[in-house]
Amino acid sequence: MTRLFRVAAVALLLSVSSLGVAADNFTLRLAQTWGPNSPILGETTENMAKMAEEMSGGRLKIRIDSSNKHKAPFGIFDLVRNGQYDMGHTASYYYKGTIPNAMYFTTVPFGMIAPEMYAWFYHDQGMELMQKVYEPFGLLSFPGGNTGNQMGGWFNKEINSVADLKGLKMRTPGFAGEVMAELGVAVTNLPPGELYTALERGTVDAVEWVGPALDFPMGFHQIAKYYYSGWQEPGAEVQFLINDKTWNKLPKDLQAILRIAMRTAAYDMYIQTTHESGVAWDRMKEDYPNVTHKTFPPEVIDAMRDATNKLLAQEAGKDDLAKDIINSQRDYLKQVRQWTNISDKAYLNSIATD
Repeated sequence: MTRLFRVAAVALLLSVSSLGVAADNFTLRLAQTWGPNSPILGETTENMAKMAEEMSGGRLKIRIDSSNKHKAPFGIFDLVRNGQYDMGHTASYYYKGTIPNAMYFTTVPFGMIAPEMYAWFYHDQGMELMQKVYEPFGLLSFPGGNTGNQMGGWFNKEINSVADLKGLKMRTPGFAGEVMAELGVAVTNLPPGELYTALERGTVDAVEWVGPALDFPMGFHQIAKYYYSGWQEPGAEVQFLINDKTWNKLPKDLQAILRIAMRTAAYDMYIQTTHESGVAWDRMKEDYPNVTHKTFPPEVIDAMRDATNKLLAQEAGKDDLAKDIINSQRDYLKQVRQWTNISDKAYLNSIATD
């Protein structure tokens, strides 16, 4: 935990103590999409639960069930909504079939990178709009950790043109899956635990998961040769879901502690992913020199961008809330990207050596 958050947590606990809040104890159950011992993603929930328990002096405990326990990796939304679990940790774009407007809160192709996304959530309209989506289902949603810019996937063949995408069998979820389908890709969304086997057996020709930090333990580099940089998830945010009945039972101080624990764990996931991706990519290059890093050709990127804009326009035309979310993200990106361009982007461009 960063020093800033430790200081905030201590101040919160002191203020709570001075108010004489009743020492009620609560144990919440959390279901996560990820399997047991899942690196980074699973560590994020464990980190959050540990902080919540420590900051509450043991009054708030969170028991975590992985997908092998509840058997519904893509069913977290329903498990929490129906009260089978108090909390969940998942990605909102897994539920685009049930609540299409949720997918925008994970990421949008060609959209915001992680710092821009967090700024939109916490200093613009992001949290307000997200709650409008989840409130009708009796849920609260909070940012649950960002992977940073995700890689475009592992491919068994090189992609040189849009024609190479037609008929390709690929695992890629969310809005990106719809874009790829628009370009002729046969898209599927498999749970994490099935990805390696599907790629190995040829059930799919390509797999998009996250980036080196999470891809390296999965072993995709042992099967596929071509590793493409991304376009589809420039800052993918997972989420904490909380049943509002559970939330309303918590005293105000425990609500505040839980907010701090979730927000800190989300930030820790982002910086941990950055660190682990650097380590994993270095190992991958050394141990598997046949892995070839690629970027999609401009023709393919242009086709993906055109398909993205077309589908976003269609969604905005069908639903007023979707229109509000899409416009809010687009307007905020137009503003904040000016700063990103003259700061981080300009810095990287100006010092580039290759």
